[in-house]
Amino acid sequence: MIDQQLLLMLLPLIILQSILLIVAIIDLIRIQQTNGPKWVWALIIILINIIGPILYFIIGRRP
Repeated sequence: MIDQQLLLMLLPLIILQSILLIVAIIDLIRIQQTNGPKWVWALIIILINIIGPILYFIIGRRP
């Protein structure tokens, strides 16, 4: 019973993280230039859960 409650509480966070990850990777593939090497941003997006994609959108994209 407790496991179901925990899963229901974490589900929105898991969905948000998945959406951010997918959108950031797609944007990274499509964009021509970034602030820094693309492979580094790919590692940051994938390895640093929710904060990685947010950092990419704030710092990694060129204006």
